[in-house]
Amino acid sequence: MGDLFGAAGALRELYAGTDWAATSLGPVESWSPTLTTTLRTTFHTRFPVALFWGPEFALLYNEAYAPMIADKHPAALGTPARGVFPEIWETIGPMLEAAAKGGDGTWVENLRLLMNRQGFLEETYFTFSYSAVTSPAGQVEGVMDIAAETTAQVIGTRRLHLLRRLGDALAGAERRADLIDRALPVLRSAESDLASVVLMVPASDEPATTFEPLTAPPDMLTVLPDDTGASVHFRLADPAAGDDDSVLIARLSPHLTMDDAYLGFIRLLGRTLTQALGRIRARHTDRLLVSMERAMSEALQQSLLTQPAQPDHTQVAVRYLSSIAQAHIGGDWYDAFQLPDGTLTVAVGDVSGHDRSAAVAMAQIRNVLRGIAFTVRTPPSRILTDLGAAMAGLPVHAFASVVLAQIEVGAGVRTLRWSNAGHPPPALLGPDGSVRLLETPGETLLGVRAGVARTDHTIALEPGAAVVFYTDGLIERRRADLDERLRHLAVALTDRQHLDAEQLCDHLLESFSGDAEDDIAITVVKAVSA
Repeated sequence: MGDLFGAAGALRELYAGTDWAATSLGPVESWSPTLTTTLRTTFHTRFPVALFWGPEFALLYNEAYAPMIADKHPAALGTPARGVFPEIWETIGPMLEAAAKGGDGTWVENLRLLMNRQGFLEETYFTFSYSAVTSPAGQVEGVMDIAAETTAQVIGTRRLHLLRRLGDALAGAERRADLIDRALPVLRSAESDLASVVLMVPASDEPATTFEPLTAPPDMLTVLPDDTGASVHFRLADPAAGDDDSVLIARLSPHLTMDDAYLGFIRLLGRTLTQALGRIRARHTDRLLVSMERAMSEALQQSLLTQPAQPDHTQVAVRYLSSIAQAHIGGDWYDAFQLPDGTLTVAVGDVSGHDRSAAVAMAQIRNVLRGIAFTVRTPPSRILTDLGAAMAGLPVHAFASVVLAQIEVGAGVRTLRWSNAGHPPPALLGPDGSVRLLETPGETLLGVRAGVARTDHTIALEPGAAVVFYTDGLIERRRADLDERLRHLAVALTDRQHLDAEQLCDHLLESFSGDAEDDIAITVVKAVSA
Protein backbone atom coordinates (compact mmCIF):
# COMPACT_ATOMS: atom_id res chain seq x y z
CA MET A 1 0.00 0.00 0.00
CA GLY A 2 3.04 2.22 0.42
CA ASP A 3 2.85 5.51 2.26
CA LEU A 4 -0.87 6.15 1.77
CA PHE A 5 -0.74 9.39 3.74
CA GLY A 6 2.49 10.70 2.20
CA ALA A 7 0.69 13.34 0.13
CA ALA A 8 -1.59 14.54 2.93
CA GLY A 9 0.60 17.59 3.55
CA ALA A 10 0.03 19.20 6.94
CA LEU A 11 -2.47 16.43 7.76
CA ARG A 12 0.02 13.59 7.31
CA GLU A 13 0.85 13.14 10.99
CA LEU A 14 -2.83 13.37 11.94
CA TYR A 15 -3.74 10.65 9.46
CA ALA A 16 -0.81 8.47 10.50
CA GLY A 17 -1.57 8.90 14.20
CA THR A 18 -5.29 8.13 14.01
CA ASP A 19 -6.44 4.80 15.46
CA TRP A 20 -8.37 3.79 12.38
CA ALA A 21 -9.21 0.39 13.84
CA ALA A 22 -11.40 2.23 16.37
CA THR A 23 -13.40 3.89 13.56
CA SER A 24 -16.06 2.47 11.28
CA LEU A 25 -13.44 2.31 8.50
CA GLY A 26 -11.35 -0.28 10.31
CA PRO A 27 -7.55 -0.64 10.12
CA VAL A 28 -5.85 0.88 7.10
CA GLU A 29 -4.77 -2.57 5.89
CA SER A 30 -8.43 -3.48 5.43
CA TRP A 31 -9.31 -0.46 3.31
CA SER A 32 -10.55 -1.23 -0.18
CA PRO A 33 -8.54 -0.33 -3.28
CA THR A 34 -11.32 2.11 -4.20
CA LEU A 35 -10.94 3.98 -0.91
CA THR A 36 -7.14 4.15 -1.06
CA THR A 37 -7.12 5.27 -4.69
CA THR A 38 -9.77 7.93 -4.09
CA LEU A 39 -8.03 9.19 -0.96
CA ARG A 40 -4.73 9.55 -2.83
CA THR A 41 -6.55 11.56 -5.51
CA THR A 42 -8.06 13.74 -2.79
CA PHE A 43 -4.63 14.44 -1.29
CA HIS A 44 -3.21 15.50 -4.64
CA THR A 45 -5.73 18.24 -5.37
CA ARG A 46 -5.50 21.79 -4.02
CA PHE A 47 -9.26 22.19 -4.16
CA PRO A 48 -11.19 21.39 -0.93
CA VAL A 49 -12.34 17.78 -1.15
CA ALA A 50 -13.92 15.47 1.46
CA LEU A 51 -14.94 11.83 1.37
CA PHE A 52 -17.93 10.44 3.26
CA TRP A 53 -17.18 6.73 3.40
CA GLY A 54 -19.16 3.67 4.27
CA PRO A 55 -22.68 3.36 5.67
CA GLU A 56 -21.87 5.84 8.49
CA PHE A 57 -20.31 8.36 6.08
CA ALA A 58 -17.01 8.49 7.99
CA LEU A 59 -15.27 11.75 7.11
CA LEU A 60 -11.91 11.96 5.33
CA TYR A 61 -10.58 15.14 3.76
CA ASN A 62 -7.55 16.94 2.35
CA GLU A 63 -5.58 19.87 3.70
CA ALA A 64 -7.61 22.46 1.73
CA TYR A 65 -10.86 21.24 3.30
CA ALA A 66 -9.77 21.61 6.93
CA PRO A 67 -10.09 25.44 7.17
CA MET A 68 -13.71 25.25 5.98
CA ILE A 69 -14.75 23.25 9.05
CA ALA A 70 -12.55 25.29 11.45
CA ASP A 71 -12.90 24.01 15.04
CA LYS A 72 -14.47 20.75 13.91
CA HIS A 73 -11.00 19.80 12.74
CA PRO A 74 -9.15 17.58 13.72
CA ALA A 75 -11.82 15.67 15.67
CA ALA A 76 -13.86 15.33 12.48
CA LEU A 77 -11.34 13.00 10.85
CA GLY A 78 -12.75 9.47 10.74
CA THR A 79 -15.93 10.53 12.56
CA PRO A 80 -19.39 9.73 11.14
CA ALA A 81 -20.75 12.78 9.34
CA ARG A 82 -23.89 12.92 11.48
CA GLY A 83 -21.67 13.44 14.54
CA VAL A 84 -19.53 16.06 12.80
CA PHE A 85 -22.41 18.08 11.36
CA PRO A 86 -25.45 17.52 13.64
CA GLU A 87 -26.62 21.12 13.22
CA ILE A 88 -26.91 20.82 9.42
CA TRP A 89 -27.64 17.12 9.11
CA GLU A 90 -31.30 17.67 8.20
CA THR A 91 -30.04 19.50 5.11
CA ILE A 92 -26.99 17.52 4.01
CA GLY A 93 -28.03 14.09 5.28
CA PRO A 94 -30.67 13.49 2.59
CA MET A 95 -28.24 14.75 -0.06
CA LEU A 96 -25.59 12.26 1.05
CA GLU A 97 -28.13 9.45 1.20
CA ALA A 98 -29.31 10.25 -2.32
CA ALA A 99 -25.75 10.31 -3.68
CA ALA A 100 -24.95 7.03 -1.89
CA LYS A 101 -27.79 5.36 -3.76
CA GLY A 102 -25.84 5.90 -6.98
CA GLY A 103 -27.96 8.67 -8.47
CA ASP A 104 -26.78 11.57 -10.57
CA GLY A 105 -25.22 13.27 -7.58
CA THR A 106 -25.97 16.65 -6.09
CA TRP A 107 -24.98 20.17 -7.12
CA VAL A 108 -25.87 23.18 -4.97
CA GLU A 109 -24.68 26.75 -5.34
CA ASN A 110 -24.32 29.21 -2.46
CA LEU A 111 -26.27 27.01 -0.05
CA ARG A 112 -26.90 28.72 3.31
CA LEU A 113 -25.94 26.57 6.30
CA LEU A 114 -25.93 27.54 9.98
CA MET A 115 -22.78 25.66 10.95
CA ASN A 116 -21.28 25.37 14.42
CA ARG A 117 -17.60 25.52 13.54
CA GLN A 118 -16.41 28.35 15.83
CA GLY A 119 -18.48 27.81 18.97
CA PHE A 120 -21.73 29.29 17.62
CA LEU A 121 -24.19 28.72 14.79
CA GLU A 122 -22.47 30.66 12.03
CA GLU A 123 -24.11 31.77 8.78
CA THR A 124 -22.07 30.14 6.03
CA TYR A 125 -22.49 29.54 2.30
CA PHE A 126 -21.05 26.76 0.17
CA THR A 127 -21.09 25.66 -3.43
CA PHE A 128 -20.51 21.91 -3.61
CA SER A 129 -21.34 18.62 -5.28
CA TYR A 130 -21.88 15.16 -3.83
CA SER A 131 -20.95 12.31 -6.18
CA ALA A 132 -21.02 8.58 -5.58
CA VAL A 133 -17.68 6.72 -5.58
CA THR A 134 -18.08 3.20 -6.91
CA SER A 135 -15.89 0.12 -6.92
CA PRO A 136 -14.90 -1.61 -10.18
CA ALA A 137 -17.84 -3.93 -9.54
CA GLY A 138 -20.23 -0.98 -9.53
CA GLN A 139 -20.89 -0.93 -5.78
CA VAL A 140 -21.15 2.49 -4.14
CA GLU A 141 -18.55 2.69 -1.38
CA GLY A 142 -18.69 6.35 -0.49
CA VAL A 143 -19.50 9.90 -1.54
CA MET A 144 -17.05 12.56 -2.73
CA ASP A 145 -17.67 16.19 -1.76
CA ILE A 146 -15.97 18.85 -3.91
CA ALA A 147 -16.63 22.15 -2.18
CA ALA A 148 -15.90 25.86 -2.19
CA GLU A 149 -16.88 28.22 0.58
CA THR A 150 -18.61 31.31 -0.81
CA THR A 151 -19.54 32.95 2.49
CA ALA A 152 -17.48 36.10 1.92
CA GLN A 153 -18.77 36.59 -1.63
CA VAL A 154 -22.45 36.03 -0.76
CA ILE A 155 -22.42 38.23 2.34
CA GLY A 156 -20.30 40.87 0.61
CA THR A 157 -22.70 41.04 -2.33
CA ARG A 158 -25.68 41.18 0.02
CA ARG A 159 -24.17 44.09 1.91
CA LEU A 160 -23.24 45.83 -1.31
CA HIS A 161 -26.87 45.65 -2.43
CA LEU A 162 -28.11 46.94 0.92
CA LEU A 163 -25.78 49.92 0.78
CA ARG A 164 -27.00 50.70 -2.71
CA ARG A 165 -30.64 50.42 -1.66
CA LEU A 166 -29.98 52.66 1.30
CA GLY A 167 -28.38 55.26 -0.95
CA ASP A 168 -31.32 55.08 -3.35
CA ALA A 169 -33.84 55.42 -0.51
CA LEU A 170 -32.12 58.51 0.85
CA ALA A 171 -31.85 60.21 -2.55
CA GLY A 172 -35.05 62.20 -2.17
CA ALA A 173 -34.84 62.91 1.58
CA GLU A 174 -35.38 66.60 2.30
CA ARG A 175 -35.98 66.60 6.08
CA ARG A 176 -34.56 64.79 9.08
CA ALA A 177 -37.86 62.96 9.52
CA ASP A 178 -37.41 61.64 5.99
CA LEU A 179 -34.18 60.01 7.10
CA ILE A 180 -36.03 57.78 9.57
CA ASP A 181 -38.98 57.11 7.25
CA ARG A 182 -36.76 56.14 4.34
CA ALA A 183 -33.77 54.49 6.03
CA LEU A 184 -35.40 52.35 8.73
CA PRO A 185 -37.44 50.09 6.38
CA VAL A 186 -34.28 49.40 4.35
CA LEU A 187 -32.12 48.73 7.39
CA ARG A 188 -34.75 46.55 9.10
CA SER A 189 -35.08 44.43 5.96
CA ALA A 190 -31.47 43.34 6.45
CA GLU A 191 -32.23 40.90 9.28
CA SER A 192 -29.31 38.64 8.38
CA ASP A 193 -26.82 41.43 9.14
CA LEU A 194 -28.81 43.63 11.56
CA ALA A 195 -30.86 41.77 14.15
CA SER A 196 -32.51 45.03 15.19
CA VAL A 197 -32.07 48.71 14.30
CA VAL A 198 -32.88 51.97 16.05
CA LEU A 199 -32.22 55.32 14.38
CA MET A 200 -32.25 58.28 16.76
CA VAL A 201 -32.45 61.58 14.87
CA PRO A 202 -33.80 64.89 16.26
CA ALA A 203 -37.03 65.80 14.46
CA SER A 204 -36.01 69.41 13.94
CA ASP A 205 -33.63 70.39 11.18
CA GLU A 206 -31.79 72.45 13.81
CA PRO A 207 -29.28 70.68 16.11
CA ALA A 208 -30.96 69.59 19.33
CA THR A 209 -30.14 67.15 22.11
CA THR A 210 -33.14 64.89 22.59
CA PHE A 211 -31.47 62.07 24.50
CA GLU A 212 -28.42 61.40 26.62
CA PRO A 213 -25.37 61.74 24.34
CA LEU A 214 -22.94 58.85 24.03
CA THR A 215 -19.31 59.28 25.01
CA ALA A 216 -17.98 58.27 21.61
CA PRO A 217 -16.57 61.06 19.44
CA PRO A 218 -18.39 61.92 16.18
CA ASP A 219 -18.12 59.44 13.31
CA MET A 220 -16.93 56.71 15.68
CA LEU A 221 -18.24 53.21 16.30
CA THR A 222 -18.84 51.93 19.82
CA VAL A 223 -19.25 48.17 20.37
CA LEU A 224 -21.26 47.14 23.44
CA PRO A 225 -20.98 43.37 24.07
CA ASP A 226 -23.38 41.51 26.36
CA ASP A 227 -24.16 37.92 27.33
CA THR A 228 -26.10 37.18 24.15
CA GLY A 229 -24.12 39.07 21.55
CA ALA A 230 -23.24 42.67 20.84
CA SER A 231 -24.76 45.99 19.84
CA VAL A 232 -23.06 48.84 18.01
CA HIS A 233 -23.64 52.58 18.31
CA PHE A 234 -22.51 54.79 15.48
CA ARG A 235 -22.58 58.53 16.07
CA LEU A 236 -23.99 60.32 13.04
CA ALA A 237 -22.27 63.68 12.77
CA ASP A 238 -23.65 66.40 10.50
CA PRO A 239 -20.50 68.18 9.28
CA ALA A 240 -22.52 71.16 8.02
CA ALA A 241 -24.19 71.93 11.37
CA GLY A 242 -21.81 70.47 13.92
CA ASP A 243 -24.60 68.09 14.95
CA ASP A 244 -23.57 64.98 16.88
CA ASP A 245 -26.94 64.13 18.43
CA SER A 246 -28.00 61.51 15.88
CA VAL A 247 -27.10 57.87 16.44
CA LEU A 248 -27.53 54.57 14.62
CA ILE A 249 -28.00 51.70 17.09
CA ALA A 250 -27.91 48.18 15.68
CA ARG A 251 -27.81 44.73 17.23
CA LEU A 252 -25.42 42.43 15.40
CA SER A 253 -26.44 39.03 14.12
CA PRO A 254 -25.64 36.14 16.50
CA HIS A 255 -24.78 34.06 13.43
CA LEU A 256 -21.89 36.21 12.13
CA THR A 257 -18.36 36.76 13.34
CA MET A 258 -17.78 40.31 14.57
CA ASP A 259 -14.72 40.83 12.35
CA ASP A 260 -13.27 43.85 10.56
CA ALA A 261 -15.47 43.27 7.49
CA TYR A 262 -18.65 43.26 9.62
CA LEU A 263 -17.71 46.39 11.56
CA GLY A 264 -16.53 48.02 8.34
CA PHE A 265 -19.97 47.37 6.86
CA ILE A 266 -21.61 49.07 9.89
CA ARG A 267 -19.27 52.01 9.44
CA LEU A 268 -20.31 52.28 5.79
CA LEU A 269 -23.96 52.31 6.83
CA GLY A 270 -23.24 54.97 9.43
CA ARG A 271 -21.28 57.11 7.03
CA THR A 272 -24.04 56.83 4.44
CA LEU A 273 -26.57 58.09 6.98
CA THR A 274 -24.16 60.78 8.14
CA GLN A 275 -23.72 62.06 4.61
CA ALA A 276 -27.50 62.06 4.12
CA LEU A 277 -27.84 64.30 7.18
CA GLY A 278 -25.28 66.66 5.70
CA ARG A 279 -27.16 66.75 2.39
CA ILE A 280 -30.48 67.49 4.11
CA ARG A 281 -28.95 70.23 6.19
CA ALA A 282 -27.15 71.92 3.28
CA ARG A 283 -30.07 71.70 0.80
CA HIS A 284 -27.70 70.80 -1.99
CA THR A 285 -29.30 67.49 -2.85
CA ASP A 286 -27.62 66.62 -6.12
CA ARG A 287 -24.09 67.69 -5.20
CA LEU A 288 -24.03 65.93 -1.84
CA LEU A 289 -25.72 62.81 -3.19
CA VAL A 290 -22.95 62.38 -5.76
CA SER A 291 -20.36 62.90 -3.02
CA MET A 292 -22.06 60.29 -0.81
CA GLU A 293 -22.29 57.72 -3.58
CA ARG A 294 -18.72 58.34 -4.65
CA ALA A 295 -17.38 57.93 -1.10
CA MET A 296 -19.36 54.72 -0.76
CA SER A 297 -18.09 53.43 -4.09
CA GLU A 298 -14.45 54.08 -3.26
CA ALA A 299 -14.78 52.41 0.13
CA LEU A 300 -16.45 49.36 -1.37
CA GLN A 301 -13.94 49.17 -4.21
CA GLN A 302 -11.00 49.35 -1.80
CA SER A 303 -12.54 46.63 0.39
CA LEU A 304 -12.24 44.23 -2.56
CA LEU A 305 -8.54 45.00 -3.14
CA THR A 306 -5.96 43.44 -0.83
CA GLN A 307 -2.38 44.34 -0.05
CA PRO A 308 0.09 42.70 -2.45
CA ALA A 309 2.55 39.97 -1.56
CA GLN A 310 6.15 41.11 -1.00
CA PRO A 311 8.55 38.28 -1.97
CA ASP A 312 12.25 38.43 -1.11
CA HIS A 313 14.28 40.77 -3.33
CA THR A 314 11.14 41.99 -5.09
CA GLN A 315 9.22 45.22 -4.56
CA VAL A 316 5.49 45.21 -5.32
CA ALA A 317 3.46 48.41 -5.16
CA VAL A 318 -0.18 49.00 -6.10
CA ARG A 319 -2.47 51.96 -6.56
CA TYR A 320 -6.19 52.38 -7.24
CA LEU A 321 -7.67 55.77 -8.15
CA SER A 322 -11.36 56.33 -8.83
CA SER A 323 -12.09 58.73 -11.66
CA ILE A 324 -13.74 62.03 -10.79
CA ALA A 325 -15.99 61.43 -13.78
CA GLN A 326 -17.32 58.20 -12.29
CA ALA A 327 -19.42 58.15 -9.11
CA HIS A 328 -20.24 54.46 -9.36
CA ILE A 329 -18.32 51.34 -8.47
CA GLY A 330 -15.93 50.28 -11.22
CA GLY A 331 -14.48 47.01 -12.44
CA ASP A 332 -10.75 47.85 -12.36
CA TRP A 333 -8.71 45.60 -10.09
CA TYR A 334 -5.28 44.29 -9.26
CA ASP A 335 -3.92 41.32 -7.33
CA ALA A 336 -0.48 40.09 -6.35
CA PHE A 337 -0.05 36.87 -4.40
CA GLN A 338 2.37 33.99 -4.02
CA LEU A 339 1.70 30.39 -4.94
CA PRO A 340 2.70 27.65 -2.50
CA ASP A 341 6.04 27.26 -4.29
CA GLY A 342 6.81 30.96 -3.83
CA THR A 343 6.04 32.05 -7.40
CA LEU A 344 4.75 35.62 -7.46
CA THR A 345 1.55 35.91 -9.47
CA VAL A 346 0.36 39.35 -10.61
CA ALA A 347 -2.97 40.15 -12.24
CA VAL A 348 -4.41 43.43 -13.42
CA GLY A 349 -7.82 43.50 -15.04
CA ASP A 350 -10.77 45.59 -16.06
CA VAL A 351 -14.39 44.40 -16.10
CA SER A 352 -16.64 46.31 -18.46
CA GLY A 353 -19.08 48.71 -16.83
CA HIS A 354 -19.23 51.06 -13.85
CA ASP A 355 -22.01 49.68 -11.68
CA ARG A 356 -22.75 47.08 -9.04
CA SER A 357 -22.73 44.30 -11.61
CA ALA A 358 -19.21 45.24 -12.67
CA ALA A 359 -18.03 45.26 -9.05
CA VAL A 360 -19.65 41.90 -8.31
CA ALA A 361 -18.27 40.38 -11.53
CA MET A 362 -14.84 41.81 -10.70
CA ALA A 363 -14.90 40.17 -7.26
CA GLN A 364 -16.01 36.84 -8.76
CA ILE A 365 -13.37 36.87 -11.50
CA ARG A 366 -10.60 37.89 -9.09
CA ASN A 367 -11.49 35.16 -6.58
CA VAL A 368 -11.95 32.44 -9.20
CA LEU A 369 -8.63 33.40 -10.80
CA ARG A 370 -6.92 33.02 -7.42
CA GLY A 371 -8.43 29.57 -6.93
CA ILE A 372 -7.48 28.40 -10.41
CA ALA A 373 -3.95 29.80 -10.04
CA PHE A 374 -3.49 27.83 -6.81
CA THR A 375 -4.76 24.66 -8.50
CA VAL A 376 -3.21 24.95 -11.97
CA ARG A 377 -0.24 27.04 -10.78
CA THR A 378 1.31 27.62 -14.19
CA PRO A 379 1.48 28.70 -16.98
CA PRO A 380 -0.54 31.94 -17.15
CA SER A 381 -2.09 31.00 -20.49
CA ARG A 382 -3.57 27.84 -18.99
CA ILE A 383 -4.88 29.77 -15.98
CA LEU A 384 -6.62 32.33 -18.23
CA THR A 385 -8.06 29.58 -20.42
CA ASP A 386 -9.51 27.82 -17.37
CA LEU A 387 -10.75 31.16 -16.01
CA GLY A 388 -12.64 31.76 -19.25
CA ALA A 389 -14.19 28.31 -19.01
CA ALA A 390 -15.18 28.94 -15.39
CA MET A 391 -16.78 32.27 -16.30
CA ALA A 392 -18.84 30.53 -18.97
CA GLY A 393 -19.87 27.65 -16.74
CA LEU A 394 -20.71 29.40 -13.47
CA PRO A 395 -21.81 31.71 -15.29
CA VAL A 396 -20.26 35.15 -14.85
CA HIS A 397 -21.95 37.51 -17.30
CA ALA A 398 -19.19 40.00 -17.99
CA PHE A 399 -16.40 40.88 -20.37
CA ALA A 400 -12.97 41.48 -18.89
CA SER A 401 -9.47 42.23 -20.03
CA VAL A 402 -6.70 40.70 -17.91
CA VAL A 403 -2.95 40.48 -18.02
CA LEU A 404 -1.66 37.66 -15.83
CA ALA A 405 2.03 37.34 -15.06
CA GLN A 406 4.22 35.07 -12.95
CA ILE A 407 7.75 35.75 -11.80
CA GLU A 408 9.75 32.59 -11.35
CA VAL A 409 13.18 32.41 -9.76
CA GLY A 410 15.59 29.71 -10.76
CA ALA A 411 19.39 29.48 -10.63
CA GLY A 412 19.51 33.13 -9.63
CA VAL A 413 17.58 34.23 -12.74
CA ARG A 414 14.13 35.81 -12.65
CA THR A 415 11.81 34.95 -15.51
CA LEU A 416 8.69 36.96 -16.23
CA ARG A 417 6.04 34.82 -17.91
CA TRP A 418 2.75 36.42 -18.90
CA SER A 419 -0.39 36.03 -20.96
CA ASN A 420 -2.60 38.87 -22.11
CA ALA A 421 -6.36 38.68 -22.68
CA GLY A 422 -7.13 41.92 -24.50
CA HIS A 423 -5.41 44.19 -21.96
CA PRO A 424 -3.04 47.14 -22.54
CA PRO A 425 0.59 45.97 -22.77
CA PRO A 426 2.74 46.07 -19.62
CA ALA A 427 5.75 48.38 -19.71
CA LEU A 428 9.26 47.12 -18.92
CA LEU A 429 11.63 49.66 -17.40
CA GLY A 430 15.17 48.34 -17.77
CA PRO A 431 17.97 48.90 -15.25
CA ASP A 432 19.57 51.20 -17.84
CA GLY A 433 16.48 53.45 -17.92
CA SER A 434 15.18 52.24 -21.28
CA VAL A 435 11.50 51.41 -21.69
CA ARG A 436 9.93 48.67 -23.76
CA LEU A 437 6.23 47.99 -24.15
CA LEU A 438 5.58 44.25 -23.85
CA GLU A 439 3.29 44.21 -26.86
CA THR A 440 2.02 40.83 -28.05
CA PRO A 441 -0.47 39.74 -30.71
CA GLY A 442 -3.99 40.62 -29.57
CA GLU A 443 -5.99 37.89 -27.86
CA THR A 444 -9.70 37.74 -27.02
CA LEU A 445 -11.26 39.29 -23.92
CA LEU A 446 -12.44 36.95 -21.20
CA GLY A 447 -16.16 36.30 -21.41
CA VAL A 448 -16.42 36.49 -25.20
CA ARG A 449 -16.32 32.74 -25.59
CA ALA A 450 -14.91 29.74 -23.77
CA GLY A 451 -12.12 27.51 -25.03
CA VAL A 452 -9.97 30.28 -26.49
CA ALA A 453 -6.35 29.20 -26.93
CA ARG A 454 -4.01 31.63 -25.20
CA THR A 455 -0.30 32.26 -25.44
CA ASP A 456 2.54 32.66 -22.94
CA HIS A 457 5.42 35.11 -23.37
CA THR A 458 8.66 35.20 -21.40
CA ILE A 459 11.52 37.58 -20.75
CA ALA A 460 14.40 37.63 -18.29
CA LEU A 461 13.87 40.19 -15.53
CA GLU A 462 17.22 41.72 -14.69
CA PRO A 463 18.02 43.11 -11.24
CA GLY A 464 16.89 46.71 -11.14
CA ALA A 465 14.26 46.23 -13.84
CA ALA A 466 10.61 47.06 -13.18
CA VAL A 467 7.40 45.97 -14.87
CA VAL A 468 4.39 48.29 -14.86
CA PHE A 469 0.89 46.76 -15.16
CA TYR A 470 -2.06 49.14 -15.47
CA THR A 471 -5.64 49.51 -16.63
CA ASP A 472 -6.65 51.59 -19.63
CA GLY A 473 -7.79 54.50 -17.45
CA LEU A 474 -4.12 55.43 -17.03
CA ILE A 475 -3.51 56.17 -20.70
CA GLU A 476 -6.75 56.35 -22.68
CA ARG A 477 -8.44 59.69 -23.30
CA ARG A 478 -11.30 60.66 -25.59
CA ARG A 479 -10.19 61.96 -28.96
CA ALA A 480 -6.59 60.94 -28.27
CA ASP A 481 -4.58 58.48 -30.33
CA LEU A 482 -3.85 55.32 -28.30
CA ASP A 483 -0.38 54.78 -29.81
CA GLU A 484 0.52 58.34 -28.90
CA ARG A 485 -0.68 57.79 -25.33
CA LEU A 486 1.43 54.62 -25.08
CA ARG A 487 4.44 56.61 -26.26
CA HIS A 488 3.62 59.15 -23.59
CA LEU A 489 3.72 56.36 -21.00
CA ALA A 490 7.09 55.18 -22.26
CA VAL A 491 8.48 58.72 -22.07
CA ALA A 492 7.17 59.15 -18.54
CA LEU A 493 9.00 56.00 -17.43
CA THR A 494 12.25 56.54 -19.32
CA ASP A 495 15.28 57.14 -17.06
CA ARG A 496 13.20 56.51 -13.93
CA GLN A 497 15.10 53.34 -13.00
CA HIS A 498 16.32 54.99 -9.79
CA LEU A 499 12.77 55.08 -8.39
CA ASP A 500 11.51 52.23 -6.24
CA ALA A 501 8.16 50.55 -6.90
CA GLU A 502 6.18 52.90 -4.65
CA GLN A 503 7.78 55.97 -6.19
CA LEU A 504 7.07 54.71 -9.70
CA CYS A 505 3.38 54.34 -8.83
CA ASP A 506 3.27 57.88 -7.45
CA HIS A 507 5.13 59.24 -10.46
CA LEU A 508 2.65 57.66 -12.88
CA LEU A 509 -0.35 59.01 -10.99
CA GLU A 510 1.18 62.48 -10.92
CA SER A 511 1.81 62.27 -14.67
CA PHE A 512 -1.54 60.86 -15.80
CA SER A 513 -4.29 61.24 -13.19
CA GLY A 514 -4.98 64.94 -13.71
CA ASP A 515 -7.11 64.41 -16.81
CA ALA A 516 -8.16 60.80 -16.14
CA GLU A 517 -11.59 59.89 -17.49
CA ASP A 518 -11.79 56.40 -16.00
CA ASP A 519 -10.66 54.50 -12.93
CA ILE A 520 -6.96 53.64 -12.72
CA ALA A 521 -5.35 50.52 -11.27
CA ILE A 522 -1.56 50.15 -11.26
CA THR A 523 0.79 47.41 -10.10
CA VAL A 524 4.57 47.85 -10.26
CA VAL A 525 6.95 44.93 -9.72
CA LYS A 526 10.62 45.78 -9.36
CA ALA A 527 13.43 43.25 -9.15
CA VAL A 528 15.92 44.08 -6.41
CA SER A 529 19.41 42.64 -6.21
CA ALA A 530 19.85 39.97 -3.56
